Amino acid sequence: MNHLYKVLVFSLFTIQVSFAQPSIIPRPVQVNMPVSGGSLEITAGATVVFTNDSLQQSAAYLQEYLKEVLQVNIVVEKGAGEGRVLLSIEPEKGAPAGAYTLHVDGKGVSITGRDKEGVFYGIQTLIQLLPVQQSTVLRVPFTDIYDYPRFQYRGMHLDVTRHFFPVAFVKKYIDNLARHKMNYFHWHLTDDQGWRIEIKKYPLLTTVGGYRNGTIIGHFPGTANTNTYYGGYYTQEEIKEVVAYAASRYITIIPEIEMPGHASAAIAAYPQLSCFPDSATYMRPPVSTLNKALPVKKVQETWGVFSDVFCPREYTFQFLQDVLDEVMALFPARYIHIGGDECPKDAWKQSAFSQQLIQEKGLKDEHGLQSYFVQRIEKYVNSKGRSIIGWDEILEGGLAPNAVVMSWRGEEGGIEAAKQNHDVIMTPAGFAYFDYSQALSKEKEDSVTIGCCLPLQKVYSYEPVPTALQHTQQEQFVLGAQANMWSEYLHYPSSVMYQALPRLAALCEVLWSKKELRDWDDFSSRLQYQQKRYELWKLNYNKGYAQ
Repeated sequence: MNHLYKVLVFSLFTIQVSFAQPSIIPRPVQVNMPVSGGSLEITAGATVVFTNDSLQQSAAYLQEYLKEVLQVNIVVEKGAGEGRVLLSIEPEKGAPAGAYTLHVDGKGVSITGRDKEGVFYGIQTLIQLLPVQQSTVLRVPFTDIYDYPRFQYRGMHLDVTRHFFPVAFVKKYIDNLARHKMNYFHWHLTDDQGWRIEIKKYPLLTTVGGYRNGTIIGHFPGTANTNTYYGGYYTQEEIKEVVAYAASRYITIIPEIEMPGHASAAIAAYPQLSCFPDSATYMRPPVSTLNKALPVKKVQETWGVFSDVFCPREYTFQFLQDVLDEVMALFPARYIHIGGDECPKDAWKQSAFSQQLIQEKGLKDEHGLQSYFVQRIEKYVNSKGRSIIGWDEILEGGLAPNAVVMSWRGEEGGIEAAKQNHDVIMTPAGFAYFDYSQALSKEKEDSVTIGCCLPLQKVYSYEPVPTALQHTQQEQFVLGAQANMWSEYLHYPSSVMYQALPRLAALCEVLWSKKELRDWDDFSSRLQYQQKRYELWKLNYNKGYAQ
């Protein structure tokens, strides 16, 4: 194009901007910069060319970022390239999924991906080469980068049941996962304190189960109750909107529908799901003095583990199949998370029906009954071409044949599952629970958190492949890892971002970068520049992470 050199200009001044190694997070596999330095200038009207229809989405993403964040308007068009900001795909035999090369010289920027995901990740790297303040001229240092992710599963979780977050924030959360090259969003949609997804066949799940009559104040068991009606849910149209939004950023959303425990909200809506539909809700540990006057069934107003769980009746299984049918129609992900954690066996022990079922099925005990429950659900999900993920408690009583285990109670569950040749996602609480306080001293935090402490450096030190699996055939079953964001004490979107950042930066490097390239001092140096991006993006983050 004749106007190319008006909008993409190589700086020919004798004194050029000097660039050190770029502060890219996560650290790329290879970065080479010319000793002589040099930079490319991008100004308004610059053209971004995509060579393949599948890349139009990524080109539009870059256009939107430059316009909204840096106030520079560029043009997007399909073409063959030649000296433009060029996006292309060149499948490279043997290259990992998500691999890309990024080349910047006086002629322009070229991002070549092994696949369309790789191109998108290359764009995230390009964004980190751009200035961290608005300018009419965006200077990009000359560089050559070759990069690809270490793990195929790089995830973040968000609990919207204890506290509900609007669609606009969920999108913002997804944006920040994309900027850190994460590719899975685990959406925790149901629990004791609220049911957050519209199910058309069972409308009471949201009209009743989506709201509670109050919330404890302060740290569990609480100092009082708000006694304020609270809740919310996502319509199916909103779910579709968020799923499409995430897909445009190459993030797969995994929905979680909790079972057989953490079911109070569903049971409040449909008491017949309980083994004791006419009796009062009770919990373990014992109900606090603040919550003794309970209705027959209720959406819970406090935290903890509740003993009223799904009863393994035919009605329950039909209900869950109906729910999963609607969930799977909304979420195209290969995986459906079914929870499986913290399921007390009290109700099943007291239920004559459950005890008879144990005898009929030849099960050893209530743990065997949970395994029966999970395996029956798994068989149904598998029949729809999907796979289940469950927390590591699904190992108890025997693991479902095709289940993926999410190991949260340390690494032991993940190790055991991998040794049984099951895929594993590591998320041990001691390294990956971002609702924990960030300061080494909890007193330095400015708000209530669930526990202490998970400082940034500890997150960065995590190795997803446990020592027991390293250099064994079972190492291949570790798909990756994720961090969890439980929301008992996170009332506001700003609180969620504060808890996530900058620990998300540490996690993304753990999951993306080669193990031998990870270096805390180097990461800390690059993080200083990342903080400037957080400021540019107007994000709340923990500025005292080194405490």
